[in-house]
Amino acid sequence: MAGASRHLHQRRRACAGPVQFSWPGQCRPVGQARAGKWSVQLRSRRRPIVSAARHWSPVHQEGVVVPHDDVAELRRTAILHVDMDMFFVAVELLEHPELVGRPVIVAAQSNRSVVLSASYEARAFGVRSGMPLARARAMCPQGTVLTPHYKVYPKYSATIMGIFHEVTDRVEQISVDEAFLDVSGAIRRLGSPLEIARRLRVRIREATGLTASVGIGATKTIAKIASTRAKPDGLLMVNHRDTVAFLAELPVGALWGVGAKTAQTLQAAGLRHVGDLAAQTPASLARLVGPAAGAHLHALANGHDPRAVTPVREEKSLGAEGTFEEDVTDVGRIRRELLSLSHRTAARLRSNGLRAKRVGLKLRWADFTTISRSRTVAQPFSSGHDLYTHALDLLKQETPLPAPVRLIGVRAEHLESGDTAMQLSLDGREEDWAAVESAMDRARRRFGDVGLGPASMLGHRGTGHRREGEQNLRPGAAGGGDPQGNWEPGSRNRPEPGVPRGGHGG
Repeated sequence: MAGASRHLHQRRRACAGPVQFSWPGQCRPVGQARAGKWSVQLRSRRRPIVSAARHWSPVHQEGVVVPHDDVAELRRTAILHVDMDMFFVAVELLEHPELVGRPVIVAAQSNRSVVLSASYEARAFGVRSGMPLARARAMCPQGTVLTPHYKVYPKYSATIMGIFHEVTDRVEQISVDEAFLDVSGAIRRLGSPLEIARRLRVRIREATGLTASVGIGATKTIAKIASTRAKPDGLLMVNHRDTVAFLAELPVGALWGVGAKTAQTLQAAGLRHVGDLAAQTPASLARLVGPAAGAHLHALANGHDPRAVTPVREEKSLGAEGTFEEDVTDVGRIRRELLSLSHRTAARLRSNGLRAKRVGLKLRWADFTTISRSRTVAQPFSSGHDLYTHALDLLKQETPLPAPVRLIGVRAEHLESGDTAMQLSLDGREEDWAAVESAMDRARRRFGDVGLGPASMLGHRGTGHRREGEQNLRPGAAGGGDPQGNWEPGSRNRPEPGVPRGGHGG
């Protein structure tokens, strides 16, 4: 991994050093940042610091610790959004350094799978996350397709999130490869937010061999937009005083939560830039997009975003889904896949000490039409048996099937702690099933995946393209998506199986 990291580092284009571009474009060293400016650091050749303790020692710039009377001002622009660059591709390239600089696509090796992530070289040909692999191959025939290693990505993610917690406990993980940090409480100890961000990038590269882009702003929205515009491998800071000016010239689609349809509506009304939105009244915007959305867009366009960095993000749902190798009409095969997905999801419930009170079923027909069904249950559950039973009831409502099935998914929703008091059922079956499956969990942890499970699952090989699902999804890049993580068909944040619900890979 170290060799691959060095290779990646050598391949990276670099500028002469960390450079800050101040409004309206003058250059000066990063260490001379002043209030009222926004800055960008691009591709520094700075060598990694080998000692974590030394890395996070109190910062001195030109021999002077950040003055205490500047802390209040610095804290006004202290929200960081850290987003790993093409995360899934970058992890795979650590094992394939010979492919650095070439078009690379990460996807399951089947024309029915979809793109998990693509290198920037592949993106130049139009390849995008969530795109069917067959289409990606047609657009970029010279691209190399690498099989994703789903068990590896969480390990890198855990290392990265651990680095964030070295700086502050105010970390809000958004997905497997990105998070918000509020570093206002670390300024006296570690220096300005700009210096903290620079050192974070070095620390991540030192520990993982991966690069990250960082945006700094007064709000989460600004930090998110800044990190997107800093990519790849860059750092962009927007001072709180320049928030509105920074936003004014951006296209309306840059605002977090503005999708293609909303952008078209706004552009048709002559509102092409964020500054155009800021000049409108909430009432006029409400006539275009509705009262709630109008008020929200007006606030964002004027730099207002009251959301704080929230360290604990409660998962609202857990689930899994998969795409079949070919469209399926055999109800028995569909039921076996549903059973497998139910047990995988329930195992994650138990490993997180959770129970669910609602079940969701997702079906995608051969023509890509997608339906979602859900129901609330009387007793919270954590067993695969109960999840499957409820999901099967939902499936039966769709039979006979109106069309062949391409994809099936199941979700456990309305989660609560497993310690919550629960009214006992008369027959105790939920407790019995949960106890049996918990025993299987312990056996798997001790002996590995030894094939324990319901007899009806023996020999079941699944769809061939399974993806785990989780609620802490990556929000849509600054151009759309579903920042609330709602499980809706067709959402940009719900790519087809083969794309784990953690990110598009930056």
